[in-house]
Amino acid sequence: MIQWTKGLNGQKKIEFAAFFVIIVFLFIVPLFSGTTDNMMRIAFNMTVYMALAQMWNLMCGHAGLLLLGQQLFIGVSGFTTAIICTTYGLPFPLALISSGVISAIIALLLSILLLRMRGLYFAIATWVFSEMVKILFTGWSMVNYSGGMTVNVVPYPTLGQQFQMGLGLAAGTFILVYAILNSKIGLGLNAMRDDADAAEGLGVSIFKSKTFCFTVCGFVSGLAGSLIYLNKLSIFPNGAFSMDWTIAIVFSVIIGGIGTAVGPLVGGAIYVFLFNILARYPGYSNVILGIIAIAVILSAPKGIVGTIQNLFGREFFSSNRPSLE
Repeated sequence: MIQWTKGLNGQKKIEFAAFFVIIVFLFIVPLFSGTTDNMMRIAFNMTVYMALAQMWNLMCGHAGLLLLGQQLFIGVSGFTTAIICTTYGLPFPLALISSGVISAIIALLLSILLLRMRGLYFAIATWVFSEMVKILFTGWSMVNYSGGMTVNVVPYPTLGQQFQMGLGLAAGTFILVYAILNSKIGLGLNAMRDDADAAEGLGVSIFKSKTFCFTVCGFVSGLAGSLIYLNKLSIFPNGAFSMDWTIAIVFSVIIGGIGTAVGPLVGGAIYVFLFNILARYPGYSNVILGIIAIAVILSAPKGIVGTIQNLFGREFFSSNRPSLE
């Protein structure tokens, strides 16, 4: 049973109090007259990348599952939103929930096929399956083949409202991951990451733990994908299922600090900030981002947050790490 509030005292209460104050403040930012559409668009992108990075960090940083196919959920959820809102004219909240549920079901079904693999075999399998689904959508008449679809949402939420939805997703994902890591499931995940065979010997159900993580990842990534294409207003198979999504997510986690609670939040914000600055240098942006990633790996292998935690000698939003018994 997940009890994320258990043992929440002292320094943790201060950390979560500060966290909720910041979230409430950011939630009302769109009401300020000084905010611009560009500011809201950048802030929105930061929130969805934070949520996606949290999921990749849960999979790789805590469960030890190298995921290279997260774009599968982004693409499927984006097209789900387009079909529900544009083709059938249904409200966006229904599309948002459906996107998350369908992505979770896909992840659950894929678990049967893929989660008995380990290491690079699992990573490559997730990427290959994503490419297969991209080909399927490229040849599907309902989504206009490779011509893609528009995303018509009525009424269309303002950029401020989109940011608030993204912020809610990012905050909710952070709390969800913290709750998971403070449960017996979380302890099993970390044990499985360090030594899967030893963890299984201690009674950890490897397959069930992996399936749980992958399903949660699918659901949250589906919600994020739906919000992303609400903001983009159009979707094409080549872009929706592009490996660029996973590259950006991995960059965010590495920069922020893999295996840390706050790292994906910091890394997601930094990635979007750098991406917007480097957008003026087409053709060189990915090279520059790659150089930055290599520099961080060499100088601060634990990422920005991990390095700061080592410097101060304490972990931010540390897990309670309950007993397996």
